[in-house]
Amino acid sequence: MDFLTQNWFLVVMAVGSGLMLLWPSLSGKTAGVSSAEAVRLINREKAVLLDVSEPAEFAAGHAAGSRNLPFGQIEAGAKALPTNKTLPLVVVCPTGARAGRAVSALQKLGYEKAVVLSGGLAAWREANLPTEKSAA
Repeated sequence: MDFLTQNWFLVVMAVGSGLMLLWPSLSGKTAGVSSAEAVRLINREKAVLLDVSEPAEFAAGHAAGSRNLPFGQIEAGAKALPTNKTLPLVVVCPTGARAGRAVSALQKLGYEKAVVLSGGLAAWREANLPTEKSAA
């Protein structure tokens, strides 16, 4: 007990660093998944790749096999969303910023396994994964 009172600053630092490490899991924020993890989810767990880009962005280039559902249409419960809410959803946009907000909206709609593709479409391309363009 004498050690704790003499080294109270070290104890506070240890507790503080532990809380910082646990903060993401305690706050309920969803961490993104890497491109490799996204491919694993698609192949093994039948995850749906959902692109929340605007139609023009989607047509210019998107991950092969992804469905387009613009961010503004998510809360309307668009038909592009799977009816099975237990399927994992990997949400992608050009940078990953819009996808983070989309995941929050999807989780409110009951899609608990919705995750962001970290780095967005840029990370997908960097991993040399297939992309395609839509006819304009």
